[in-house]
Amino acid sequence: MTTHPMVKAEGVHKSYGPVEVLKGIDLEVAPREVFCLIGPSGSGKSTFLRCINHLEKINAGRLSVDGELVGYRQKGDRLYELKDSEVALKRRDIGMVFQRFNLFPHMSAVENVMEAPVQVKGESKSSARTRALKLLDRVGLADKAGNYPSQLSGGQQQRVAIARALAMEPKLMLFDEPTSALDPELVGDVLDVMRDLAEEGMTMVVVTHEMGFAREVGDALVFMDNGVVVESGHPREVLTNPQHERTKSFLSKVL
Repeated sequence: MTTHPMVKAEGVHKSYGPVEVLKGIDLEVAPREVFCLIGPSGSGKSTFLRCINHLEKINAGRLSVDGELVGYRQKGDRLYELKDSEVALKRRDIGMVFQRFNLFPHMSAVENVMEAPVQVKGESKSSARTRALKLLDRVGLADKAGNYPSQLSGGQQQRVAIARALAMEPKLMLFDEPTSALDPELVGDVLDVMRDLAEEGMTMVVVTHEMGFAREVGDALVFMDNGVVVESGHPREVLTNPQHERTKSFLSKVL
């Protein structure tokens, strides 16, 4: 049983040139926790999410997943950046679902889900296919296994993307506004799949505008603005009784 946090950020800074996007983020995500990040566009939420699996490199601070530093190795009191191959190896444990589905257009749904286990883990095609079909069934798309992305709705594509991330059997799932590109009537199906994952004990960090999901499913919630954590707590507490004026102002516009 893991005793350390699944994600731990200590004084995380990230800049693009002169623009400081993250200004010293401190937070912890416990194993099996659904951790929601909310805040206005440009507040640094998605950048922080991308730092967790080293798609973006941090400029200062420390970031660890399941007790291991992300993208770096410590020797003495110095940090050394890992090689790309070592980063890729660690990234296998972290599933990520993007706003845009990023499916391979020339592959069917089942082939999209099979691809990483076969190419990255060296799993046999027959074994990967069996598991991919089970995962598509799990996200309610057993009947769409042979369909190509162009034959699927946005909501269906996003559910294939979730199945694809799960195919690598990650210990942590990152969701970057997974419903924001979807038509409103398709959002519910994707949130239902995420709800099921939460019930199964998957550790999840979710950047979202879906306040209902954060309130019902989230275990912890952070409101970010301008690169800092403004307020954090239990989702129901923060959403119904925000303490900070900036949080109150944001929530008055979105609730």
